[in-house]
Amino acid sequence: MSNRTGSPVRARAKIVALGVATQLTARARNRGECIAFTNGCFDLLHLGHVRSLEEARRCGDRLVVAVNLDAGVRRQKGPDRPIQPARTRMEVVAALACVDWVVGFGGATPIRAIRAIRPEILAKGGDWARDEIVGAEDVESWGGRVVRLSIVRGERTSDTVERLRRTAPRRKR
Repeated sequence: MSNRTGSPVRARAKIVALGVATQLTARARNRGECIAFTNGCFDLLHLGHVRSLEEARRCGDRLVVAVNLDAGVRRQKGPDRPIQPARTRMEVVAALACVDWVVGFGGATPIRAIRAIRPEILAKGGDWARDEIVGAEDVESWGGRVVRLSIVRGERTSDTVERLRRTAPRRKR
């Protein structure tokens, strides 16, 4: 993403509050742009994340990514997660060219962000069953559609974390 002068936008500038994201997406929509939305933890960004985000962006003209805040990751993944704090995860995601805006969400699900932004496309990893995709009914109710993204086999943060745990040298007490 570049600004009007053609200069690259700094990653931190793409991290916005939900209210700001709502305004930015409304302006984009007024210009005829299609808004795509996805969400995730993005702890230890890997090839599967990158390809999914690129695919989600191809579904629309703009991509909003909602990133789980730390407490939500702990609830979902366990007490040893996240590996990286939310602000770091958000900035790493924002650094990708395919991502236009990043918002954090603190609830158990991104439903508040989905309802505020009202994307035309809700994109989620193909490993999610259709009936498990939070916000699917909402998006379809306003004429949007749900897209299940391709899966990159062998690319899961939880698997990487487990491999690191198994191979890490044991600390002596």
